Amino acid sequence: MTAVPAGSEHPAEVAKSSTPVAHTAADVARLAGSSVSLDHLDARVSVCRACPRLVEWREQVADDKRASYADERYWGRPVPSWGPERARIAVVGLAPAAHGGNRTGRIFTGDRSGDWLFRALHRAGLAAIPTSVRAGDGQRLIDTRIMAGVHCAPPANKPTPAERDACQPWLVRELRLVTPTVKAIVVLGGFAWSTVFPALAAAGHEPPLFGAVDFGHGVEVLLGRAGPTVIGCYHVSQQNTFTGRLTEEMLDAVFARAVSIAHSR
Repeated sequence: MTAVPAGSEHPAEVAKSSTPVAHTAADVARLAGSSVSLDHLDARVSVCRACPRLVEWREQVADDKRASYADERYWGRPVPSWGPERARIAVVGLAPAAHGGNRTGRIFTGDRSGDWLFRALHRAGLAAIPTSVRAGDGQRLIDTRIMAGVHCAPPANKPTPAERDACQPWLVRELRLVTPTVKAIVVLGGFAWSTVFPALAAAGHEPPLFGAVDFGHGVEVLLGRAGPTVIGCYHVSQQNTFTGRLTEEMLDAVFARAVSIAHSR
């Protein structure tokens, strides 16, 4: 057995056995564009097979496993976004971790990056509990939805530009569907930053008021005069948290700012 099959009883399951599967980038564009709700979109994302390298890698990891998780059934599929439909804050990351989201089926769940992120979300009042260990663990996002630039775990945590582009229609459609409520978008890392702005433009948002802005921690970009504010944040990777490039205080400041923006507009 490789990946958890669609329509399973897994606590992270959002699809049915009849959910249509994207096998090409053209399929992604078609199925994303015709998704009428976030639930509809998440289900289609979770069964996508459009990128052969990513499909092979995520399923290989699900078979080989890490020794400490040898008794677990890995998700081994694209990891959909997670959070309430009418969120006021969006968090956009890079891609699932091989032994995190690719194992648990829930974004930023089951790895150290997720530990940092969910502790910060809890301190900001945006998550019900400070841990995110597995799907069905009682965690619940409050007024916040977590998204990704790429939904499959990539080798060496590095999706290719072609894989990013193939996945982009999912993000574009999601950003369009959350447009009525999302007021602040926290972007984790430079890869996600470079992915978000073209997706926002394709979703119908106005460009930044003052032109293109380089990624930086704490950088804020207002889209048009009434659009959401995009906030840069160093990624919660171990490389950043272990070295002190990103501290809890820095992370808390970003989410405090996002909460302030989300509730003042």
